[in-house]
Amino acid sequence: MDTPHHVIVPGRLDAALLKQAAAGGARWSIDASARAGIEASVDAVRSLVAHHAAVYGINTGFGKLAQTRIAEADLAQLQTNLVLSHSAGVGAPLSAPVVRLMLLLKAASLAHGVSGVRMAVIDSLLALLNADVLPVVPEKGSVGASGDLAPLAHLACVLIGVGEAFVGDERMPAAQALPHAGLAPLVLGPKEGLALLNGTQASTALAIHAVQRLRRVFDTAVAVGAMTVDAAKGSDTPFDDRIHAVRGQRGQSTWER
Repeated sequence: MDTPHHVIVPGRLDAALLKQAAAGGARWSIDASARAGIEASVDAVRSLVAHHAAVYGINTGFGKLAQTRIAEADLAQLQTNLVLSHSAGVGAPLSAPVVRLMLLLKAASLAHGVSGVRMAVIDSLLALLNADVLPVVPEKGSVGASGDLAPLAHLACVLIGVGEAFVGDERMPAAQALPHAGLAPLVLGPKEGLALLNGTQASTALAIHAVQRLRRVFDTAVAVGAMTVDAAKGSDTPFDDRIHAVRGQRGQSTWER
């Protein structure tokens, strides 16, 4: 059977695509129409650096160090340090479906072309997803302030060859896992670490996965209920369309059929 290939158009992820992403087994890429915007946003960041403009998160410190200018030669290290300093999650790893969703959601978000992140970074996120090389992301540590900083830091760590990842059922150092996705460690450019950490892709992935599981439970409950009525030789009169039309509840009218 051929592997499904999905082309992501920013802003157009739907429930069917998210279900496929959580399950794994598909290949993903960014639609070519998004590349011009992505490149333009990177050029904008490079222009700011070239003109020595002070811009938070690009050539300044973070938080209380926002007024501290960072030398151009140290900008890559600044982004690396940001990722490493926030990789402070604890607890069991998030499940494979959730991490797959995180990878897809982060790539789709950055593909809008307003974050100043290179295409190479976005493609690397999708390469991990396509190869099912899944970063080890601890389940505890995010408060959702300014984004899911700790979980997304663990996701970003693997891109730079730090941390751990699962290749199948085997947990290994990121540097060993990257070749399984055809990747080498990235050197982050200005703003890229900040863009990878800002966002709610961990919380969103958890919510999506919960809804997906709830839908399966609900579908099963409906099927079991119908089979139980049939096995008990119950009456189907309570399921008459006219009764449910009076209630005006679309979901109820759909499922009673």
